[in-house]
Amino acid sequence: MAGDVLLERDGGIAVVTLSQPDKLNAMTTAMYDRLGAIMDTVSADDSVRCVVLRGAGERAFCPGSDITEFGGEREGRAQAKDYAGRTNASVFKVGTCRHPTVALIRGVCVGGGMEIASMCDVRICGRSSRFGIPINRLGLTVDYDELGMLVELIGRRRTLELLLEGRIIDAGEAERIGLVTRCVADGDVEADAMATAGRIAEAAPLVNRWHKRFVRRLAEPGPLSEAELNEAFDCFDTEDYRIGRAAFAEKKTPQFVGR
Repeated sequence: MAGDVLLERDGGIAVVTLSQPDKLNAMTTAMYDRLGAIMDTVSADDSVRCVVLRGAGERAFCPGSDITEFGGEREGRAQAKDYAGRTNASVFKVGTCRHPTVALIRGVCVGGGMEIASMCDVRICGRSSRFGIPINRLGLTVDYDELGMLVELIGRRRTLELLLEGRIIDAGEAERIGLVTRCVADGDVEADAMATAGRIAEAAPLVNRWHKRFVRRLAEPGPLSEAELNEAFDCFDTEDYRIGRAAFAEKKTPQFVGR
């Protein structure tokens, strides 16, 4: 059965599922393309408040690229470079999504799958989850673009440790080094991730999008412009601010409208 990437909606929450369960949701090039297209769609949709990424079934989030395609898609330097450009572009769209993203991780999360999860803002896994990037066992390197996302998340020392040893680590260690946000009981992963997405979706969406952009900007070199500094106060002119202020005064739950 060919793999796919599925999109479902639960109110303001978009659920994106990596689906090739007979191969632990390994990603084909077609699946990478589909993931990129879906992330473009949900990022442009102002009715989306949060995006949850998950793998189909309970055995795996994703083990990375489908290795059966390597002979035809990554034979030699030129093909490998084209493949990386194509697949990395889709993975980076997870990280640049305008809306908050939550990774719901069960089971195996290694290689390119770990990179996809690492692009999410919040990463929640089960205690039996396993992580790693044992790419040196295949005689392959991680390119600079992929390295950048890991170094930003867990630092140079931890990234080198994972790459040089090629070791698979457990969920507890993944939490300690910051690879995941938190680790919960296996049976609670879905409920915890969806509850997290629900709390995000209930908050002011404009504020969440601003905060994502502000945090990304702080990681870039160069001083902030006056326009960028002033943007932090644009929230005071929004309808959501008036709704939130009134709800607080009346001790009610705010119903934000994204304006």
